[in-house]
Amino acid sequence: MQTRQLGNSDLQITPIGFGAWAVGGGDWEYAWGPQDDDDSIAAIHRALDAGINWIDTAAVYGLGHSEEVVARAVKGLSSKPYIFTKCSLVWDGDRKITRTYKHIREEIEGSLRRLQVDVIDLYQCHWPVEDAELEDGWGVMADLKKEGKVRWIGVSNYNVHQLKLAQAIAPITSLQPPYSLINSAVQDEVLPLCEANGIGVINYSPMQSGLLTGTMTAERIAGLPQDDWRRRNPNFQEPKLSRNLKLAELLGKIASRTGHTTGEAAIAWTLRLSSVTAAIVGARSAKQVEGWLGASDYRLTDEEIREIQHFIDTNPMPA
Repeated sequence: MQTRQLGNSDLQITPIGFGAWAVGGGDWEYAWGPQDDDDSIAAIHRALDAGINWIDTAAVYGLGHSEEVVARAVKGLSSKPYIFTKCSLVWDGDRKITRTYKHIREEIEGSLRRLQVDVIDLYQCHWPVEDAELEDGWGVMADLKKEGKVRWIGVSNYNVHQLKLAQAIAPITSLQPPYSLINSAVQDEVLPLCEANGIGVINYSPMQSGLLTGTMTAERIAGLPQDDWRRRNPNFQEPKLSRNLKLAELLGKIASRTGHTTGEAAIAWTLRLSSVTAAIVGARSAKQVEGWLGASDYRLTDEEIREIQHFIDTNPMPA
């Protein structure tokens, strides 16, 4: 599998990476419902066996559990993948999550312990905060890099203003934004800024949390576990749901022409831009991994991109 340099780092990463949000399991605010750890580990192993060389997780996923599962999955492997994780979402004894940059030093120690590593390859601020706190926190992130606790530092969900604020303090290796056919807000300003400044981009939710996999239906959504955060998301509810499923149907038709899956077409659409280094793709089983591995070398034609754009133009997202 080919690799690409991530921003200003020496990390050469595959065009798709394994996203470990869902493998954190249930019983927290943004859970995907119950998850079997053995299935999670099998999914990670399948991705690594196929040549994927990086895993993206976060301390908050499963309130620490995702990092522990990732540690179990890579333990004993002769060739270890890069491990990326995130800070700034902390939880208390009541499992209430707070966004803050005030405990980054404590957070890094917790992640190092759960991941069972001495250094983290890419450490990211998960969500932005108020400007003054952001500046102080990014300074701490830069110190962690100097101290050797992390190799490279990045951010997630930052806008143009926040990227410029952090970049003035210390170089940003990467941005992790949401980017998909359903959520393309970063395309006009954020992605060009990153490309102009040598900031790598690893976009998350290219299949919009399952909506663009070709396997999602209204009936399946109605049957999601009560603790699956998607039940509360407007994209999974009418009037947006019918439009999004029609988009998935179109992607399926395009993908089938070359023997690819709907999900692979959705991922390939995000990778068509030179500003996007790689895409984060989640899976809860080895079978799900099989559904998107082909995206690593799948390129949509100009005509197919125009076909997709025509759908976007003629089917605006309902309010």
